[in-house]
Amino acid sequence: MSPAGRRVFVLDTNVLMHDPAAIFRFEEHDIYLPMIVLEELDSGKNGLSEAARNVRQVSRFLDELMANATKEQIDHGLELPSGRAGTQDKRPPTGRLFFQTRRLDTGLPDTLPGHGADNAILGYTLALQRELAGAHVTLVSKDINLRIKAAILGVHAEDYYSDRTIEDADLLFRGVAELPADFWDTHGGDMDSWQEQARTFYRVSGPLVQDWNVNQFVCESGEDGFEAVVRSVEQGSAVLELTNDYRTGRHAVWGITARNREQNLALNLLLDPDIDFVTVLGPAGTGKTLLTLAAGLLQTLETNRFSEILMTRVTIPLGEDIGFLPGTEEEKMEPWMGALMDNLEVLTQGHEGGSWGRAATQDLLRNRIKIRSLNFMRGRTFLNRYLILDEAQNLTPKQMRALVTRAGPGTKLVCLGNIAQIDTPYLTETTSGLTYVVNRFRGWPHAGHITLVRGERSRLADYASETL
Repeated sequence: MSPAGRRVFVLDTNVLMHDPAAIFRFEEHDIYLPMIVLEELDSGKNGLSEAARNVRQVSRFLDELMANATKEQIDHGLELPSGRAGTQDKRPPTGRLFFQTRRLDTGLPDTLPGHGADNAILGYTLALQRELAGAHVTLVSKDINLRIKAAILGVHAEDYYSDRTIEDADLLFRGVAELPADFWDTHGGDMDSWQEQARTFYRVSGPLVQDWNVNQFVCESGEDGFEAVVRSVEQGSAVLELTNDYRTGRHAVWGITARNREQNLALNLLLDPDIDFVTVLGPAGTGKTLLTLAAGLLQTLETNRFSEILMTRVTIPLGEDIGFLPGTEEEKMEPWMGALMDNLEVLTQGHEGGSWGRAATQDLLRNRIKIRSLNFMRGRTFLNRYLILDEAQNLTPKQMRALVTRAGPGTKLVCLGNIAQIDTPYLTETTSGLTYVVNRFRGWPHAGHITLVRGERSRLADYASETL
């Protein structure tokens, strides 16, 4: 049993269904799995859902740990390898995995009705608290109601935090740093400037440079102030490149001009050939999909950088599910792609030829834009594609990893979303796959991020976003 002073964690089933490698995330601490958790895992292993796949992976992990283990070794606790699963980190094992191998007196109060799985897990945790008097026992669950019941009974309970990359969504990287009023006085003393192929560069040095990331934007206050992107940071100095201005009709992107600074910076990322991965966050009406589509059409139909545009999204209904949809994969996905159709109408409005000309243009565009379902992404490799993932905030980090690794040579992946509108159970602003990739790709030379803040849809939509 665990010696006094050590932390002991009891894992709920939903933690393992959310992250199959959760048993490897607790470093030197001991983990206990109640028998009811194994029963729930067994009942949830069938099917093609992400949760079912995770359950089967948990079972494989447990099978590997128990390979050739004797009954005495299981009772003593199986050694857990330290370090993240799937990496080369092979530190000596310090934590142990215990299973419920005997019946314990739960001591649940009569005020707790029913005999469900949650109550069984609570009872097991209470029994461990009494048996391991010197250890700090914690119940880890993503079920809020279970954590509430645990607190009422005096059981310390926590959410599963190991998949969080930040503590608070307000700390999420925004992609833009505003320069102080005295920036040029403190950083411009030894400044160098030069031009390469009509691109203007500056080398600055000073205390603020160490806080910058590659492909982060730096701007002066005001819409018409200095705007640049950080190209490199090394030894106390940074190389800045002036951004392109897409706010004038002369530099319109497929007929679309940026209406504010953040939209202009987003177009700089979307049109940069050296950036393979772009994340764009922002509330409804900030122009995420429209800007992304306009940049994709320009690079697909005019410059021929990409062979086609692929668009996909998570299919989670806002209200009641309307049931199965007939047709092919693309026909089934069309009801979910209303945003695509709406933005295509905007992008074809300015074309000449009346309604017939606009209809022909829209048909041409749709022939180069393919709609795909996330359910069929496994095993695929996309070459020279412009891949758009809409509503990315509803993906788990594991799902996001599976999608990003589909990108082959010449492919650009753009993830769009609003972490304030998460519809997936057990996901929050800090555990969303979109938050995960924003932080993991921060500073990578071929990735960029921008957060759009100002709504440009309509005055009604802007007012509703602020007041409702």
